[in-house]
Amino acid sequence: MQRNLPGRLAVTAVFATLFLACQIGVAQDLKSFEQRITTKVLPNGLTILICERPEAPVFSYVTFVDAGDVNDPSGESGLAHMFEHLAFKGTNEIGTTDFAAEKVALASVEAANDALEAELRNPMGSDPKKLDELKKAFDATQANAEKYVVPNQFTDVAERNGAHELNAETGLDETMFFWSMPENRLELWAWLESSRLANTVPREFYKERSVVVEERRMRTDSNPEGRLLEQLAATAYVAHNYGRSGIGWPSEVGQITASEAMDFHKKYYVGSNIVVAVVGDVKAAEAMPLLEKYFSKIPGGPKPLEMTTVEPKQFAEKSLIIKDPSQPIYLEAYHRPNYRNPDDAVYDAISDIMSNGRVSRLYRSLVRDQQIAAVAEGVSPFPGDKYPSLFVFGAVPLPGHTPAEMRDAIHKEIEKLKTTDVTDAELAMYKTRSRADLLRGLADNQGLANALAEYQTRYGDWRELFKQLDRVDKVTKADIRRVANQIFVASNRTSAEIETQAPAAPGNNGGGQK
Repeated sequence: MQRNLPGRLAVTAVFATLFLACQIGVAQDLKSFEQRITTKVLPNGLTILICERPEAPVFSYVTFVDAGDVNDPSGESGLAHMFEHLAFKGTNEIGTTDFAAEKVALASVEAANDALEAELRNPMGSDPKKLDELKKAFDATQANAEKYVVPNQFTDVAERNGAHELNAETGLDETMFFWSMPENRLELWAWLESSRLANTVPREFYKERSVVVEERRMRTDSNPEGRLLEQLAATAYVAHNYGRSGIGWPSEVGQITASEAMDFHKKYYVGSNIVVAVVGDVKAAEAMPLLEKYFSKIPGGPKPLEMTTVEPKQFAEKSLIIKDPSQPIYLEAYHRPNYRNPDDAVYDAISDIMSNGRVSRLYRSLVRDQQIAAVAEGVSPFPGDKYPSLFVFGAVPLPGHTPAEMRDAIHKEIEKLKTTDVTDAELAMYKTRSRADLLRGLADNQGLANALAEYQTRYGDWRELFKQLDRVDKVTKADIRRVANQIFVASNRTSAEIETQAPAAPGNNGGGQK
């Protein structure tokens, strides 16, 4: 369940795209476009956006919560991700046969877990016999709480009423919940969605925690590329939370509690930190009072303060090598500013020219011409974009070639970018592809809802789209050379590679990192 439409996609032609998406002529002005989008901030601070798009009798929505993995408290990495799982467990009305009794049972589960965790962390050492007794007591309380659970009832209710593509995604910077539904089920959706936001229940929390731990094993621990990316971020960052594991460090995600989760929910799932965007066959004049009725029950409160930790400047090149019996991979990352930087579109241009498809410089050089790599590309921003992030280049060498060759070949292409202007054709292709990519991304209701909610959250006004219309078109060759020379320097670089090593002999742990 990972991330969607990229935040701050190249925004050229958004004006035209959104006009098309809302079936308004491109030549019409902003005022006429605004007539199709209604915005309202409720007394609890929650913002609702409605875009009328009556092409078919359906609507799509996204609930955009301005909190993600980066907001996990110290020692509780992986906590934000838990709400992606709890979102489908129901509420105090859905998914339970007797919530009053279940609430008591869940309190017993929490008390049993606290006792078990206290013994596990006993600084004098755990007593095996006591641990066994506490584990049995914990299992018994969970079994008792399970008696009140109606499995999958939330999802069943939604799907029986035509909901499809039900999903949730947790990124470093945000958490999103979304699906599409027939327009005559708008009120049912409003009740379901507002209820799970306002009345979250940590139902089967520890069962889901085990699921997340297993996700980590599959996505990171058992995945060489996942391990490498995690270590790259951890090495590149020394202060900011972008350096932490998104899904959670093993010792932390396996110990987070339902009480900690509900504290997180109380802080971040407040109206002022949530934007709900609805796009489709809905009439704002009729829908807005209905949505206000349901979403007003979400608790209010001040918007949580932004993170104040600033990653200090990197002064020396850093590198790491993971020795593993797997395919070699080479990555290198450079610190770059966040999405609000005036040169944000320039970074998009560099990413596109260097790594967008078979016409990109890295593909043509490393894959097609030299035939030394199976894959060669760049990613920016990584791992998030709300705060200063990384510009990453990487390549997978073909058999007989090494990470060192990938490094040298990538550096040659970077030097060309720093010393020689990109061609007119490359710059024009970037701008054309940006228009096409955005058009595709916003062509359906879900894509448009995502974009409106994200821009409303990031800038405080979805109209910021219109203020950025010409930024991509204003990118010049000189801008690209200037930015490349600023950030693609050795002292700003962190490299990471997998060096293939023969499997360890039986009884030997093998592997290593330096």
